[in-house]
Amino acid sequence: MFRSFCLAAAALALLAAAPLSAEQRHGLSAFGDLKYPQNFPHFDYVNPDAPKGGRITTIGTAGVVTFDSLNGYILKGDAAQKLDLLFDTLMVRAFDEPDAVYGLVARTADLADDKMSVTFTLRPEAKFADGTPLTAEDVAFSFDLIKKDGHPRLVVAIRDVVSGKAVDRHTVRYTFKGENVRDLPMIVAALPILSKAYYTANDFAKTTLEPPLGSGPYRVKDLKQGQHITYELRGDYWAKDLPVNRGRFNFGEIKLLYFRDRTAELEALKAGLLDLREEFTSKSWMTEYNVSALEEGRLIKAVTPDARPSGAQGFFLNMRRKKFADARVRQAMDLAFDYEWTNKNLFFNLYIRTQSPFENSAFKSKGTANDAEKALLIPLRDHVPAGAYEEPYKPPVSDGSGQDRKLLRKASQLLREAGWTRQGNVLKNADGETLTIEFLIFAPTFERVIAPYVRNLKLLGVDASIRFVEAAQYQERLKTFDFDIITQRFAMGQTPGVELQAFFSSTTAEVQGSFNLAGVKNPAVDALIGHAIRAKSREELNTALRALDRVLRGLHFWVPHWYKASHNVAHWDMFGAPETKPAFDRGILETWWIDSEKLSKLEKGP
Repeated sequence: MFRSFCLAAAALALLAAAPLSAEQRHGLSAFGDLKYPQNFPHFDYVNPDAPKGGRITTIGTAGVVTFDSLNGYILKGDAAQKLDLLFDTLMVRAFDEPDAVYGLVARTADLADDKMSVTFTLRPEAKFADGTPLTAEDVAFSFDLIKKDGHPRLVVAIRDVVSGKAVDRHTVRYTFKGENVRDLPMIVAALPILSKAYYTANDFAKTTLEPPLGSGPYRVKDLKQGQHITYELRGDYWAKDLPVNRGRFNFGEIKLLYFRDRTAELEALKAGLLDLREEFTSKSWMTEYNVSALEEGRLIKAVTPDARPSGAQGFFLNMRRKKFADARVRQAMDLAFDYEWTNKNLFFNLYIRTQSPFENSAFKSKGTANDAEKALLIPLRDHVPAGAYEEPYKPPVSDGSGQDRKLLRKASQLLREAGWTRQGNVLKNADGETLTIEFLIFAPTFERVIAPYVRNLKLLGVDASIRFVEAAQYQERLKTFDFDIITQRFAMGQTPGVELQAFFSSTTAEVQGSFNLAGVKNPAVDALIGHAIRAKSREELNTALRALDRVLRGLHFWVPHWYKASHNVAHWDMFGAPETKPAFDRGILETWWIDSEKLSKLEKGP
């Protein structure tokens, strides 16, 4: 069913002729810098002597409330969380560096001088969970399979990878095309490695609840569709003693429970059904942990720093729909949302207003564009929003009343300019169509935030409403862009590159399942993404992204929410943790462990 690889002599000759660098490296990064030397013993943010064993019961990714598949690499179905625990990759990310990766299945990486290919030398001892060898043929097969049938987000990321070919049993070479190749070596190094034998016998393109064959540190132990899944640490994991794994993957079992809403999650934590949970609701964090277990120190509330860019959380406006085609309508949506009232009355003033998709990072633009930014923006002037060269757009600051009349008058004026006139209690356009807007949600948590917003929109004459749908329907509508306004959050890494296309490129605006929720489609954005991907230094990258930030903020594709540069984590006092937290990751599932002495003394529950 799937195409297998047969390397002919001519193909081998061509591969052998490809330009190579003079140095095989134990790691890769966007600009060539690596913190860890060759033969480093372990990452600095782990305890290499951490004990193994015990079980942690927690939740998966916030906002994911069900699953019906164990295939996380295709668009179809709702995949269980943390399936990456089953699969090894060529290299592993170091979470105390912006973008560096170090060898796992690959012992070394050899980047060609012209950057148009990278060759990985595999460890001969690598093997799948059934004991069969993991070879270059599996790696090459995986690439072809993902490029053909993989999730669109993966396909977009590897679009400029021409091929992945097995040179011999333990050597695989990827070749690239185009100018946007800087990040491709790290991207292909992080692709999951699938068993050719297994996925020749099993259809990769179909959803399944059959546990797949992997080569990673865990296997699926048991599951109940939509309710829970348990991963079991493999005692025979071939790579457990490699430097990149030493001190990682310490839990004997990881059990993920699925809940329909956050209230149920919190109650499960307090009852002792969950061992750990990150809290994303400020009201709950401040008022709903008043249990004796907290006073007695059995339950712990911890706030840990998060050095990652805080990213973009907000109300995303579907610009594919005619009603949002005019930027003045989109800006009016921003003016109608009273963040100051929301933060004070609902969030205990715990948050900071987000202004940029690159919030809390060096990529956020400030003040007047400098000469380097202007050099990128001026040639694109026909597609750059007005004012982008000056102070970048910032969301309005209200009087905190909940209905700032000044801002609502400005929003009303923008709607009139965009062709929407008041007829009775509603706005209509020249075709007699009513301006109807629906907020799509799957859990009640955000109703208290959206309801006041809806009231303000109704004051403007917008027929606004909240539509509550079942979780599976929500996920399907998200994938197919079947919504007016949706609440989402995404964050990029410390060296944004090819992934920018998934969020903002014209090429992904109509690709189902992409992160381009608002349908951003702008030539200036596309050009600036290209500059960012081709940046040869961090200074060039910062310049390109700040210019991109100016354009994105001027497009009004979203109504920004809020952020905090920290994690609020509540857990029972049963864990050990390294002295150093990874700067760019929570680090819990990978680096914490069960403290058996603490656990033996712990009584969970109220």
